[in-house]
Amino acid sequence: MTNKPSLTIKLCAPRGFCAGVDRAIQIVELALQKYGRPVYVRHEIVHNKFVVDGLKAKGAVFVEELEEIPAEDADRPVIFSAHGVPKSVPADAQARKMFYLDATCPLVSKVHKEAEIHFRREREILLIGHAGHPEVIGTMGQLPEGTVTLIETEDDARNFSPKTDKELAFITQTTLSVDDTAGIVAALKDRFPNIVAPHKEDICYATTNRQEAVKHVAPDVEAMIVVGAPNSSNSQRLREVAEREGCRIAVLLQRASEIKWSDFDGVSSLGLTAGASAPETLVEEIISAFEKRFDVTVEIHRTAEETIAFNLPRELRDIPAQPQ
Repeated sequence: MTNKPSLTIKLCAPRGFCAGVDRAIQIVELALQKYGRPVYVRHEIVHNKFVVDGLKAKGAVFVEELEEIPAEDADRPVIFSAHGVPKSVPADAQARKMFYLDATCPLVSKVHKEAEIHFRREREILLIGHAGHPEVIGTMGQLPEGTVTLIETEDDARNFSPKTDKELAFITQTTLSVDDTAGIVAALKDRFPNIVAPHKEDICYATTNRQEAVKHVAPDVEAMIVVGAPNSSNSQRLREVAEREGCRIAVLLQRASEIKWSDFDGVSSLGLTAGASAPETLVEEIISAFEKRFDVTVEIHRTAEETIAFNLPRELRDIPAQPQ
């Protein structure tokens, strides 16, 4: 017998790490294994404090700019984060004679290549994304300053005025809201029917799959928890999707210690998911916290299977990954 209230946790699947995040973390761990400590990482390798702190404990040192690396460590490996970097960053590393490894997600690199193709074909380029996000900074930094115009909202799309009479093309950040982006694209196509779209959707498979899983679960639960960091774009979009689907309580949490228990008084059904940079151990931590207060039943709601994996840089392929 138990006096705990009953709670059904509907666990979204897919959730958590995507192939790009998994690859980026492996790159740091394998570099530490091959080259020893310290290994420097420019910007958070992925947007998750738990992951970053774990890598720090193993010997990774995180910096925002290459100039922060001490002169005596100039020969140590430097890793660029999964979000991608402007072209000026590897150029700076080469000028400083640094050895670097690029952990940019291959799906972000795909967007970089699209931008370069549009530029070579003399098109005026629009980037749908969020100002200040590292991925947006990296993508805009593939081309000369002023070449790419950022479009953040439908209003931006409706008010945009071409700078030239060139053909227009658009690309997008990989971690956007699928629905918001569809609205922006529709507004652009309404005004510019001949605008060139990506051959294949720029929003990555993992972002799309996690949002679809939330759409499936959110209408049937009283509350939704998204495990992720406040500066994680894909995690923030998951919370917004849950709200849009009518979930009256939708919160983004980094750890179980952040749970505001009064939010869940009287709740009998809870949706649970995790952004693409949040490890599964944090999902398990949340479930364990609820099990102390509720009689919990966990149901898995799967909407897609994910089997994608990305190759490691050549320099690290000869090293067996250590078991987690």
